[in-house]
Amino acid sequence: MATELFKLVMSAVTTTTTDTNPEVVKYFYKLREDERSGGTITIPSTQFMDDSGNAVTGNLTTTATDNGYYLLFVNGVLQQSGLYTVSTDGSQVVIPQASTVPVDAPIILVVNNFAPTSTSTTTVTT
Repeated sequence: MATELFKLVMSAVTTTTTDTNPEVVKYFYKLREDERSGGTITIPSTQFMDDSGNAVTGNLTTTATDNGYYLLFVNGVLQQSGLYTVSTDGSQVVIPQASTVPVDAPIILVVNNFAPTSTSTTTVTT
């Protein structure tokens, strides 16, 4: 008898549901002249206020690795990401080339992180 290949006959359908679960934290600050040095603004985390108007007592929330991003607004204008840095531990925000930012200008840092979850269901019929 010759060798014969047997193939399974089945059908499978997989349904996946993904929720992005954004976590947004906003920090607010008004520029003080003493935070500027040589045209660079360095803002310690404890100078910011949170979304409830409370002073920040620790470090700022940082972005999740490969799953978050920052937005920085200076005087109401969104800044390009290359124009500022947030320290890796969230202890400060540095804005170089900021000599033209007026004193009392509002500076808003928005931290967007995502905690996605997915569930899949596979139905196999034979």
